Amino acid sequence: MTAWSRVVALADQTPVSRNRYVDFLRAVSMLVVVVGHWLAAAPYFDASNTLVNVHILTVAPWTAWLTWVLQVMPVFFMVGGYANAISWRAARRDGKSYSVWLEGRLRRLLWPLIPLLVAWVMIVAIEYARGVRPELISYGSQVAFIPIWFLAVYIGMVLLVPVIDAVWARFGMGSFWALTVAAVAIDLAYFGSGLRWIGFANYVFVWAAIFMLGYAWLDERLSGTATMLVCAGIGLAALIFLVRVGPYPVSMIGVPGDPVSNTTPPKATLIALAILQGGLILAAQRPARRWLDGRVPWTATVAINSCIMTLFIWHLTATTLVVLAAYLAGGIGLHAEPGSAEWWWMRIPWVLANAIALIPLILLFSRFERASTRDGAPLPAWNYVLGAISTAGGLVLLAAHGVGGYGWFGLNVWGLLLAFTGIGLVARRADVPRTD
Repeated sequence: MTAWSRVVALADQTPVSRNRYVDFLRAVSMLVVVVGHWLAAAPYFDASNTLVNVHILTVAPWTAWLTWVLQVMPVFFMVGGYANAISWRAARRDGKSYSVWLEGRLRRLLWPLIPLLVAWVMIVAIEYARGVRPELISYGSQVAFIPIWFLAVYIGMVLLVPVIDAVWARFGMGSFWALTVAAVAIDLAYFGSGLRWIGFANYVFVWAAIFMLGYAWLDERLSGTATMLVCAGIGLAALIFLVRVGPYPVSMIGVPGDPVSNTTPPKATLIALAILQGGLILAAQRPARRWLDGRVPWTATVAINSCIMTLFIWHLTATTLVVLAAYLAGGIGLHAEPGSAEWWWMRIPWVLANAIALIPLILLFSRFERASTRDGAPLPAWNYVLGAISTAGGLVLLAAHGVGGYGWFGLNVWGLLLAFTGIGLVARRADVPRTD
């Protein structure tokens, strides 16, 4: 049986009750993230024939407005709230413990990281042994790990699902607005008092608020085409007000060199963006769900979701391979100045080249998304919580500094140690048979 026929068979087994639009939005938002990163990267040979890498937002400031469409992490977190709410409620209904539930969620998130980490450890060690400058090794590996910050935050939200679920059950939409008010208060302290460190509290308040929009969607607190369009309008008005009157930048992603970012740490602007985007996508829900009843669009959605983690964590490694190949080929495709008309036309073959480089990586490593559970009984929940925290901490260090560094063999030892230790804790099981 071919890979496509297996996907078709899996798609045909989908229960009628499943909301296919959730899976579709997860797949589309991830594709937008991937293509957005490919478009933002602008490596080229400058006048001195030196290969440099710039960000398109720094050379073409007008592209900051495009991030209101291309920054779709709010959609992904809203979808994550919906999916995790269903999963946790089903686990409670079936009598499963938090430990069993958490292990299953973390395994799908963390297991695909193993080949990525191993591959980059090998690359960095080899380049270090060859005498490549440490700063170049660090920069190259950091580029490949830039998107991993999102995974660290998402792991934190997964850990908090029982708390979020309980708070939602007690306070409903009031919990969303309370988190939003808290996020605004943190922003006021961030800008008004100069206490920049306090902004990191919004990694919880902002993303938990957006996560709760998924609960609101699941419990039909967000419904009706006209109502959702009004919500989108309110989100748009709030966003325009915040960037025009407030101290927030237009770009919804970080711009190298800018003193303030809407994402690092998160700002209340992301909640406004989530309301805007959520209103628009939920207004289109009814016709979209009818369209997804078709076999072809649904099978394509299932195919993307079956390798979605691999797609996400490897897509900038594919970019590294493309740049390396172009460099070895005399700089083919890397001589157009970023932001010029020629450069924009070159984005078409550039994206295609990145996609071609990514396909074999997906075929080779997506199997890790379907890793089977080891024999034995699950360990206590604290084991998996500790593993998740350790992994998230390691991923933050790797996203900030790359796999390469100035430690042993040129490696970011602490980031790798925390990540591998955390994954190992999640993979552990007690050496006794299951009793359930």
